[in-house]
Amino acid sequence: MKAKKFVVVGGSKGIGHAIVTKLISQGYEVCVISRFPDQMVASDLLTYIRKDILTDTFLEGELPDTCDGLVYCPGSITLKPFKSISEQQFLDDFSINVLGAVKTIKANLSALKKSEAHPSIVLFSTVAVAQGMPFHASVAASKGAIEGLIRSLSAELSPTIRVNGIAPSLTNTELSAKLISSPEKIQAAGQRHPLKAIGTPEDIAEAALYLMSENAKWVTGQILHIDGGMSSIKL
Repeated sequence: MKAKKFVVVGGSKGIGHAIVTKLISQGYEVCVISRFPDQMVASDLLTYIRKDILTDTFLEGELPDTCDGLVYCPGSITLKPFKSISEQQFLDDFSINVLGAVKTIKANLSALKKSEAHPSIVLFSTVAVAQGMPFHASVAASKGAIEGLIRSLSAELSPTIRVNGIAPSLTNTELSAKLISSPEKIQAAGQRHPLKAIGTPEDIAEAALYLMSENAKWVTGQILHIDGGMSSIKL
């Protein structure tokens, strides 16, 4: 049996890096699309395409002919009072969170349709869509659009391709570094969650691998809230 092939956009750091590491550890072939080649996992199972997903175009034959799973990891955290967020910042967040995902899916759609292994698309939302949070207007707006895209595409692409999402809360990655820049900030952030801890990239990666696995072959159109209980529990 041929090894499954996955495409991970933004797989050189944070959650994407954790996903790539876990996929390779299970013997899968992974194509990573990223702007940061210096942070890649070293493996014969990995191929790398250096590309800015928003400004660069995919060349003919550049992507795998067959794709069993696609994960789009790039995102943004713009936390400001609503009155301080410019229209351009709203557009920038929408571009990276939504248009980048749309462009990636379009580029890989034919390869996904060739898969015979219940192919899957995994996108990322945020806990701030389900739970209103101050200063999250821009990121919540764009990630809310992602949740709409997930549900729409899951209907349009079924039964061939499954489409699901993950909505994390605060996770210990470079993207959130300003929010957790000291042990005191990490502890304080953790205390705001029912499970009294912030997430790790590995926590989120495990959920992504589940959604791409045969174990989730009857799962589509869903948003998994991997958020320490933040979106559903009030203590």
